[in-house]
Amino acid sequence: MLTGPIFSREALTAPRQMKHFLLRSGYVGALFVLMYTIQQATIGFQDIRNAGDISRFGNLVFQVFALVQLALVMFFALLFAAGTVSQEKDRQTLILLMMTDLRDRELVFGKLATGLMNVGILIAVSVPVFCLVYLLGGVTLAQILWLIPLSGASALAAGAWGNFVAFWRDKTFQTLAVSVLGVVIFIGLIEALISTLDQPQATHWLGLFNPFRALWGLLSPLQMADSSPAVPVSALQPVISLTVLGIALSSVTVLRLRFWYPPRIEIVHAAADEQTAASRAKSRSIWDNPIIWREIRTRAYGHRVALIKLAYVTVAVFTALWLKANVAQHGPMLGMLSPTSVVFVGLSLISLMIVNALGVTALTNERDGKTLELLLVTDITAREFMFGKLGGILFNTKEVVLVPLLLLAYASWQNLVTGITVEYGVYLVCGFVALVVFSAMLGLHSGLSYKSSRSAIINSLGTVFFLFIGILIFMVLLVEARSSFQLQFQSFIVFIVAGSIGLWASISHKNPSPALMLAAALLPFLTFYAITLYLMNGSLGVCFWIVLAYGFATIAMLIPAVSDFDVALGRTTIDHG
Repeated sequence: MLTGPIFSREALTAPRQMKHFLLRSGYVGALFVLMYTIQQATIGFQDIRNAGDISRFGNLVFQVFALVQLALVMFFALLFAAGTVSQEKDRQTLILLMMTDLRDRELVFGKLATGLMNVGILIAVSVPVFCLVYLLGGVTLAQILWLIPLSGASALAAGAWGNFVAFWRDKTFQTLAVSVLGVVIFIGLIEALISTLDQPQATHWLGLFNPFRALWGLLSPLQMADSSPAVPVSALQPVISLTVLGIALSSVTVLRLRFWYPPRIEIVHAAADEQTAASRAKSRSIWDNPIIWREIRTRAYGHRVALIKLAYVTVAVFTALWLKANVAQHGPMLGMLSPTSVVFVGLSLISLMIVNALGVTALTNERDGKTLELLLVTDITAREFMFGKLGGILFNTKEVVLVPLLLLAYASWQNLVTGITVEYGVYLVCGFVALVVFSAMLGLHSGLSYKSSRSAIINSLGTVFFLFIGILIFMVLLVEARSSFQLQFQSFIVFIVAGSIGLWASISHKNPSPALMLAAALLPFLTFYAITLYLMNGSLGVCFWIVLAYGFATIAMLIPAVSDFDVALGRTTIDHG
């Protein structure tokens, strides 16, 4: 009754596609690869002498699986729900749907259910895996039974927010950036209120809307319980709160749908319009490269990009204030990172995702807006197009790139972090810049490789997300292992190979090449090697291998994009110098 024919069509056609089955089997296979990696990193080939060892292993596996699954379902629910609506807007088909006899609730809830269908499949196929973990011990059945609805409720809330923003904003980049920043601001605001309020009842109700706080309650029920002998393991209140939040966001979307779309067009007099156009024609001069001129001198990505940057800067400012007030109260997180380092890594990950989102939408917007064909019939060369787009991406995201570095400089100046010398600062800047350029080029490469905007966005942002989730898993398990590099490499070899295969499938979708295959093979291994050097207090070596790995991958994507640009897009040109 709520979803209507939109979800019915998706539910009938999705099982006919091969990717539907690959998604289910691939996720289960990835979980088993991760389980094998954890086993090799913690137990290895040692003899199991008692049941306690297996129970501790089962508890660690459950903790890693739960954290990874919650992060995955929230991210992909946000991405899928926003992508289904943005794709309709980019193709100008949403207005056709609104002209039919579909009710507003059928359109909104239908798109939401369509975006969440694959996420629901991932949650469903994970149930047997968690049951297998239960057989190992170290985890109760109640923890597993409450983790599943918590994942579903978190996915519903995140998907409803992505759906809300996608119907609200017109530009795809604005949708993606506002969706990601909105989740970060929401969780950060909850934690800030909890840390400042002195009323236990108010902080308890606020904490129900943070799914990661609820997950921590499931993973560590003894630490969250009071002095009573009975320790209840339940996530009923967070599940209800997140479900109500998702329904509320969807209800607001239904009520505001006709107001938001189609956008109101302001009617102006023709004389005034001609005068404005004439004044602009006199004051503007196009550069030699019109692509980068358009990227820098016009509002190619909408009128609200400045607000997105302001929101990101606001998050960074409040984070710096929180860090200054609370840095002395927290020890090393994950056993290896100071609070300042965790904040820097978090802001850096958000900035890399924003850069990547702008990179992929820089090409998909041209294709969906039917302007790419117009560019192809001009005398713009492939080199001008690619470097113009890349330069425009880096220029438009310069604020979100500089903010993490400025925050780290401020933390060093205020003595909130120790050991950051000028030398280490140079290494840090070089490594971060290499990651930024890689993220931008990966977005452009995905936009060229995938004809569907939705597939390009999911592939590009998903690759960045999986890379850093993999890095986080690497660091946690390496600290847990505490062994030599040779033993660590043997433990992680399956995980590294699986990551290389996945990366190769992602970046070699349309135009495979030996360079891309080599980049996919080297990047996970060199990333693993750089992490081990970091944990051994390395500096120059970490920077060198990061720049080498991600720099080579960037070049491997950039050169074919320039040299085979015409072949990929079906055009023949002659580059002039």
